[in-house]
Parts: sequence; structure tokens; C-alpha cells
Amino acid sequence: MFNVVVEAPRSEPRKIRCLHNECGVGRGEENLVILQGWSIAKQHALIRAQDEGMFIESTGGRAQVRLNGTAIKDRQGPISSADIIEIGDYRLRIFSDSGTRAPARVPDPAPVSVASIRPASDDGLRATAPVTSESTEIATTADTPPDIVIWRERVHASLVKQMDLRRVDVRGLTDAALREKTIELIEAVLDKEYAELPKTINRRMLAKQVLDEAIGLGPLEDLIDDNTVTEIMVNAHDQIYIERSGRIEKSAVYFTNDRAVLSAIERIVAPLGRRIDESSPMVDARLKDGSRVNAIIPPIALRGPSISIRKFAKKKLDGRDLLGYGSIDESMLAFLETAVSERKNIVVTGGTGSGKTTLLNILSNFIPNHDRIVTIEDAAELKLVQPNLVSLEARPPNLEGKGQVTIRDLVKNALRMRPDRIVVGECRGGETLDMLQAMNTGHEGSLTTAHANSPRDAISRIEVMVLMAGMELPMAVVREQIASAVDLIVHQRRFPCGSRKVTHITEITGIESGTIQLQDIFHFRVRTHHGEDGKVSGAFEPTGAIPEFMEELADRGVKIDLSIFRKPEEEF
Repeated sequence: MFNVVVEAPRSEPRKIRCLHNECGVGRGEENLVILQGWSIAKQHALIRAQDEGMFIESTGGRAQVRLNGTAIKDRQGPISSADIIEIGDYRLRIFSDSGTRAPARVPDPAPVSVASIRPASDDGLRATAPVTSESTEIATTADTPPDIVIWRERVHASLVKQMDLRRVDVRGLTDAALREKTIELIEAVLDKEYAELPKTINRRMLAKQVLDEAIGLGPLEDLIDDNTVTEIMVNAHDQIYIERSGRIEKSAVYFTNDRAVLSAIERIVAPLGRRIDESSPMVDARLKDGSRVNAIIPPIALRGPSISIRKFAKKKLDGRDLLGYGSIDESMLAFLETAVSERKNIVVTGGTGSGKTTLLNILSNFIPNHDRIVTIEDAAELKLVQPNLVSLEARPPNLEGKGQVTIRDLVKNALRMRPDRIVVGECRGGETLDMLQAMNTGHEGSLTTAHANSPRDAISRIEVMVLMAGMELPMAVVREQIASAVDLIVHQRRFPCGSRKVTHITEITGIESGTIQLQDIFHFRVRTHHGEDGKVSGAFEPTGAIPEFMEELADRGVKIDLSIFRKPEEEF
């Protein structure tokens, strides 16, 4: 019994525990130590524990096996923990336990049936098996024994063989039937082939992990079910980061190998009719709960398949939640509610991860129920509650490169659907011109989002995106279109402490001397970036400016409390 520590460029060292006297090294899945790369053979080397000590043997491959810088051709040893083995870009170190013989395996004192993890309800392809507090602790602690990953891979391989032997028609089964069948096979595999497990292995946790990896999203299952996690970022199969409370941290869980990551991606995109392969290595998709997913695979992703999951709150948020999070104050919220209900065109701007889509969802709740709404998105994320609603989603090209439906195509088509309002999830290209046209031709009260660092930058971004439509319009015409179409820019920012705040509500007042004129109605004034709780400290303040359309609303009999625009006399 011994441990192998594997170091690779741009990744954290990983520790692999061998429970026997011999383990293989190579890119084949039958090896305990799996290395990637074109120069790595299917079985590149063997590590053996003998009475004399630890030995390594080169079994062939393009990359030389080097011991302390010297190439070896056959068996070499004894090896100490100070020796460094190099294979291609990898560095290995071997740590032997006291004695070299692997001890007899001790049966688990309390084996648990796989049936105990049977999920309570059907939820698409994801396995949502309840986990006891004991297994949850094992799944999330940084001290998880690395052995369980080895056993997970072995049991999973045996499970696949059993499915092949029994000729299980996976595609012909419903999600519930597939889950039940998989649980049955895992139980049979554990009872027959792995009845005795080391004491360090929790059988219940092992069974759940195999189930998750076989028909779910593997180690991501627990992270997705964790309501405190807002973002999941898989950089490589053994490197997963999460965002919790606005801060990024490394997760203790990881996939078995790159193939397991790729399988999880395929389970996400297949039900949506999308594909990912070498000819189309990037895809945008969504989970059943609405979470946004972006995936990218080799050859574009150099370190293996990568997944980014932006989770959305399971509870539908409203304006009160913004107040509770300190993202806005009551005066700003009341003003935005009036602006949306009174059909003002609004663009929500901000950087990546600033919460634009969440804010857009909340603003859309202020649209009256009698309005007909058409939503247009790349991947459906908006959850509007109005009854008169049509939701459209863009479509990528098929295997033959045909059948693509772009956001711009959908915006053009939406104009023929008699909408009162059009809500576009995000403008990022030529569809911006069509959106401005819609705002200017009887679809007042439309909403969209755009990436920008400030309201002034948002104007420049919109100008560039209009030019991307390929119409070769003069800049003066573009700016006139923007000035007449957009009424308000609501800018949200994510601060380094993780908090998200609406920092500007800005009105577009017109165009003068060829420049679009802006005036801030409300802004967030920063006092310090390090408050008592470590978060940004400041105050939401009106600037004293009254929006020009307030007079129009007053003429129509809309009740307006002008005191919300009064600039505070005291300043800090």
C-alpha cells in the first residue's frame, strides 16, 4: 500500500492511494494513475511495492520515464519519497506506508444498501437523492479520502460492463426507470464485486457518487443542491471552484476524469436538442431549474472540458429582496416601478456576474398583466409571471450547419406577433439595431440588458453593437436612434466584497452637438470599500435632478411623489 502524488503544470497536486502492491501509470482507464497527453502510452509505467522497497518500471511510450533527471529503460529502485519521477510534463513522487505489502481488506462494518439513496421524486436527468448528514459531511469536507475517487471509478467501470452485458437500452427508458435500473445494478455490483471495502470508504457515499456520475452531473449534484452556492466553475476535472456569498473558493469535490466531465455536459445539452463536439466545441444551455450553463471542450479548452454554471435563486425574487440585500433603496425601487409600469424603455447594464438578468427579471414583474409580452433569449432564463406571455429561444445550427435561428431573427419576428413589450435577455450584436427600432415603433416599455462598465460606456457599447448589424449607418443617425429609443439606463455593479448594488439610474435627455446627453437621477455614493463587515459601505442618493418625463406622467394623472428626488442636505 502506497501513495502517489502527481504534479502537473497549471493544476493542483493530486494524491492517489494504491491499495495493492502494484499500480499502472498511463492514459488508459485501467491505470490507477491516469496521465493525459499524446506522448503518454496507454500503459506507460508500472509502480511496484516489493520487500526491498518501491520500484518503477518503464513499459514504453514516446515520453521518457526519468528518475531524478536520468532516463530509465526497465526497472529502477528502490525509490524513496525524495526521488522525483518525470513522465512528459508530469512529476510523480511515491510515499510508501510502513511495510510494502498491502494488508488484507477489512469489510465495512456497516454496509448500507444502495436503495437507501433512492430519490424521492423525478427531476429530469439529474439525480436528486437525499443524503444523510454523515454522507454530506464526507462529500464536502476538504479531508475527503482520495481513495473514494479510485473506488468510484472502479465501481462505475463495473456498472458500465453490467449494462453492456445485460444489454440495457438506456435510450428506451424514462428518467425514473433509468434511475431505478441504475440503482439496482449498482447494488448488484457492490454486493458481488465489492462486498468488502476499506474502512476509509463510506459505502453509502460511494454508491451515491457512482449514481450521480452514471446518470447525473457527478460531483456537481451536491453543489447544485446547495442553495448557498451561486456559481460553479469547472476549470478541469480535478479543479472545481464555486462562488459563495459573492466570494470565490475552491471546492473539495472533483470529477474522476475528463470523460466524466464530458458525459455531464452531454447530459445537460442533449435534452435541449443541442450538441457539443470537436466541430462545435462551445455551447450555451440551461439546467431544468433554469440555471445558465456554458460548456467548452477540447481542442479549444486546453486543460480538458470546462463548465460554468450560473445558478438562479429557487425562490422567485422581487423588489423586497433587493431591499433586503441592500442592492437598492425604497426611493429607487419606487421610481423604477413607476418607470416600468408607465412604459419607459430601460436598458440594464453591468459587468459579468453583476446580476443584470436577475434585476431584469425583477423589473419585468412590474409590467401590468394586461400587456402582451414577448421574451427573446439565447438560453431561456427569464421567469415572467404575466399571463399574456410568449417566450422565444434562439437555436444553434445543426450538424449540417443549417437551421440556425439568431436573436436578431427572433426580434424581427416578434414585431409581427403584436407585442406590447419586447424583453430581450441580452443585446450583444446586430439585434441591438432591431431592438432600438422596436422601441421607436410602438413597443414602448421594452427591456433588455447589455454589458458595460458605466452608463456612459453603455452608450458607446450600444453604438458599436448597432454598427455590427452591417447597415453602415452614419454615427449621427445611430445616436439619434439611441437618444429617442432609450429612456433609462440602470447600472448594477458587483463590488470586490461580493455585494451587488444599483450604482446609477440614469436618464437619456436627448442629443446635443452630436453627443448623447445623460443625467443621473440616483446613484450609490461609496463611503469606503471596507466596512465593519468587510463589505462596501455607502449610501443611495438622489442627485436632485427630476426626470424630464415626470411632467408628462403628471399630465396623464399619474401620482408622483417628487420628494424622492430631493437631494439630501447632509453629506458624509
